[in-house]
Amino acid sequence: MSLRWSICLTGIALCFAVLVFQTEQAAQFNHAIPTFTNRILVKGSTGIDVRELQGRLKLLGFYKANVDGIFGWRTYWAVRNFQDRFGMPVDGKAGVRTIDMLKRATPNYNPWQQSGNTAGRNNAARGNRAAESQRSGSTILASSRFSRGDLQLMAQTVYGEARGEPYIGQVAIAAVILNRLQHPQFPHTIPGIIFQPGAFTAVSDGQIWLTPNETARRAVRDALNGWDPSGGATYYFNPETATSKWIWSRPQIKKIGKHIFCL
Repeated sequence: MSLRWSICLTGIALCFAVLVFQTEQAAQFNHAIPTFTNRILVKGSTGIDVRELQGRLKLLGFYKANVDGIFGWRTYWAVRNFQDRFGMPVDGKAGVRTIDMLKRATPNYNPWQQSGNTAGRNNAARGNRAAESQRSGSTILASSRFSRGDLQLMAQTVYGEARGEPYIGQVAIAAVILNRLQHPQFPHTIPGIIFQPGAFTAVSDGQIWLTPNETARRAVRDALNGWDPSGGATYYFNPETATSKWIWSRPQIKKIGKHIFCL
């Protein structure tokens, strides 16, 4: 056999080998894409269907944590916020109706873009820590970013500003504080936000120093775990007592109890 034919046959063999390899890889890729099952996903659920739930919610901006396949508090509140935004019954469970709506809202969902094909290995340690935190009942966000003093001050603010309001309204107040923390126009600490001149009525009239009840503390925990009933608001006011023309000019999102939440 001439050298030319030998080189030609070698090239054909290599092309065939590459084609077989790519076909096998594509088959593995298609097989690895997670799909929803028929079960109802609730807090405590784990698996590839939870990963898809988190990935689709993340694509829409409702879920901001790691896609780890563990249905924890952040996933729970992401589901609730999704249900509320899409006009569905809000229960924090991903049943048939919620999943169907989520699929229709994310037709271009790609699990590899949301989490990467190595995300499971890369996030394994973080997922284990998250699971341990959920089992122990701790608040991941609170323990990693906020001091006890911060949490106490937030609870005092919620109690001073919104005691007597519906519980969802108290959570919304706490969420506004956290939203300001992520906004470049506000101070970057909890005390700085709360004691910013004129920011909160409770500071001006001294009610900030009242002892908060357990409801206010729970509202803070729920906000830290991802529940934002305010819809991303950075301001709120009581229309019955507000005298500032400026606050009325802010884009309004919704009214909860006596407070209007706005941007």
